[in-house]
Amino acid sequence: MEHNIDGNPDYGHLTVSLNRGETFIAEGGAMAWMSEGMDVKARLLGGFVSAFIRKLVGGESLFVGEFSHPSGGRATFSPSLPGEISHRKMSGESFILTGGSFMACTQGIGLKTKFGGLRAMFSGEGAFFIECSGEGDLFFNTFGALIEKEINGSFTVDTGHVVAWEPSLNHSIRGMGGLKSTLLSGEGVAMQFSGRGKIYLQTRTMDSLANWLIPFG
Repeated sequence: MEHNIDGNPDYGHLTVSLNRGETFIAEGGAMAWMSEGMDVKARLLGGFVSAFIRKLVGGESLFVGEFSHPSGGRATFSPSLPGEISHRKMSGESFILTGGSFMACTQGIGLKTKFGGLRAMFSGEGAFFIECSGEGDLFFNTFGALIEKEINGSFTVDTGHVVAWEPSLNHSIRGMGGLKSTLLSGEGVAMQFSGRGKIYLQTRTMDSLANWLIPFG
């Protein structure tokens, strides 16, 4: 399979070229256009229980689309949010995504929910994250541009800006200072990362956009 990403970092979209016998899995509703004769099947990724949990707590669609073509064809996918699409080649390792960041993958990538702890329920990211593992191509999206940082030590980031991280990093969720600072500073809660590995951030957040739009409602 070949792929090409256009429109980054503002309005990314992904085009894949499938050979005969190849299958591509994408978030429900992400398909923008495709070759004639493309076979599309809706299925639950990981079974009903896993898919339902992802929908309930991870912000992902209950169903995914499975795309294949009897003689080879192309399909283009666009995420619901304007921003950047990123590709990660998986070689048996694990990778953690926040809810709503998963876009597409090839066969061989497994998705399962990962409990983030009770504090995560109040973090703005939901109580669960998505753990990706296996071998193949993984695609995820951001709201705004993607910032990749190499961490060696400790790093603090607002929860709404976190997209993904490598599991070699430990994380915890805490307030910004004391209770008064957390409630009144406007910064809310943050994620504290420690260890060595990469973290992926987005330059915009949906909460900030929603709050900005409220006076115009």
